[in-house]
Amino acid sequence: MKRYKELLAFPQVIQLGISAFPARLAYSMIGLGIFFKAEQETGSVAIAGFAIGLNSLAGAATAGLRGSVMDRFGQKWPIRILVPMYSGLILILNTMDTSKSILITTFILGITAPPINLSVRPLWKDIVPDSYLRTAYAFDSSMMNSTGVIGPVVITALSLSSRPALGLGAIATLMFLGGIALSLTPVSRNWIPEKKQKNQQKLWRDRAIRLLMLEGCFIGFGWGVFDVAVPAFATQEGVPNRVAWIFASFGIATVTGGLFGGLVSKRLSPLSALRRTYLLWVIACIPVAFTYPDWTMALVGACIGFLGGALQVFYFEVLEIVRPQGSQTASLGWIWSIEGSFMALGAAVGGVVSEMFSPRIGLAMLPIMIFFGLLILTIGRERLSAAYAVPTHEEDLRAIKSISNEVK
Repeated sequence: MKRYKELLAFPQVIQLGISAFPARLAYSMIGLGIFFKAEQETGSVAIAGFAIGLNSLAGAATAGLRGSVMDRFGQKWPIRILVPMYSGLILILNTMDTSKSILITTFILGITAPPINLSVRPLWKDIVPDSYLRTAYAFDSSMMNSTGVIGPVVITALSLSSRPALGLGAIATLMFLGGIALSLTPVSRNWIPEKKQKNQQKLWRDRAIRLLMLEGCFIGFGWGVFDVAVPAFATQEGVPNRVAWIFASFGIATVTGGLFGGLVSKRLSPLSALRRTYLLWVIACIPVAFTYPDWTMALVGACIGFLGGALQVFYFEVLEIVRPQGSQTASLGWIWSIEGSFMALGAAVGGVVSEMFSPRIGLAMLPIMIFFGLLILTIGRERLSAAYAVPTHEEDLRAIKSISNEVK
């Protein structure tokens, strides 16, 4: 705790953490907000799944472009333009009452998603000494992951209240307040992008990155189906209020697992730790297909989240070691674009499967997809062989920096 007290004593640390929090909270609420809006207006879980899928697809497909714009022009104007546009579109979505208008608006909404989390990550090194960077990124990651616990509870309560329009209204307000507050902070306003290195290796030609992109296809698809199958199952069973608590248990466990992963990351090489945790992750996911939207799903979800949080630490260590030089942001950004696109596809499939067949089939697809992810990493492990070495202090520090890089 002494270390964190010292961190918070630096100028602008508290300001940066607080200013970005409302916008991050809005992002943690938007998925369920879209789901409940579409389901309530159309009465169709499939349409709700398609709406989330279109929004995720648009956001993922344009993430690299939005990041490139920010890298070229800085943070001030991209955020100041995209934040009001995004908030306004959410308010427009709140007035829609047909499936066609909802789907079109959610797609456009994804295209305009402000890169809030990507903007925050590079700012910490401008306001704290290098010796405090690890603590700063751990603080930032905790702030970001905590919204995954609070957001689902808030949006579920608002969307299922007597005035469901308050749900999307709250998201629009939070995004506007947080985004503008972030853009007005001195550190964001004065941030200067790094110059690109000459003759750096093309990202799409790197064999290790291609392998991780392929793995991301299956992981993204599996999570997309899962994110729709859970609320669909609870809605069909007449207990939609339980969605918040299920996702909250998942979020709390993810934060805890990430902290645990940080403690054991140096005992094994990153790739060895990744593969071992991945295997446990697959095993933990299997029971989810046999759960019900009650304490059983919350418990299994917590196990999945705990192992997933720990695995994230090792994943970023591996990525930091095998990525091409000069691609610190682009490597994760484009992997997320691929993964996010397949997550959108999974959300659409999850809605159709849940409505036409059963949400349990959607839940069963998660362990299958994660198993294929493990299989890909196992078959192609030679492409990641550099990550068998125990990381140096510098490599470990860079990996921890990347944990807070949720591309939006």
